[in-house]
Amino acid sequence: MKHALSLLLLVVVAGACAPAAPRAVTIAIHYSQYSTNQVDVPAGVPITFTIRNDDPIDHEWMIGDMAMHERHRAGTEAVHASRPDELTIPALSTRTTTLTFPVAMTLQYMCHLPGHEAYGMFGVLVAK
Repeated sequence: MKHALSLLLLVVVAGACAPAAPRAVTIAIHYSQYSTNQVDVPAGVPITFTIRNDDPIDHEWMIGDMAMHERHRAGTEAVHASRPDELTIPALSTRTTTLTFPVAMTLQYMCHLPGHEAYGMFGVLVAK
């Protein structure tokens, strides 16, 4: 009995130390709006984001601090295909990216195409 209890405790402790499985978040875009304006995720865990654009026009999903967004508001990049935190989602398509937020933080996500941010295409991500 003592041996079985020790084995069970070992299994529970080993399971607690196992790497966390990636989590998934889906954000849809419809009528130039994100389906959610706040996403809460655990810090230190890979999060797979699926961004689905249901609109007949292109959109962006860019996530970062306000300094990053200030740089992009006046930027000239038309497409953001090569960075995991800066996506261009063509009309009627889906893009997926995986990000890990190593510590607790709050970031903003938004679309910087002309007029989209002003129309309300922004949200907040909170890593806890």
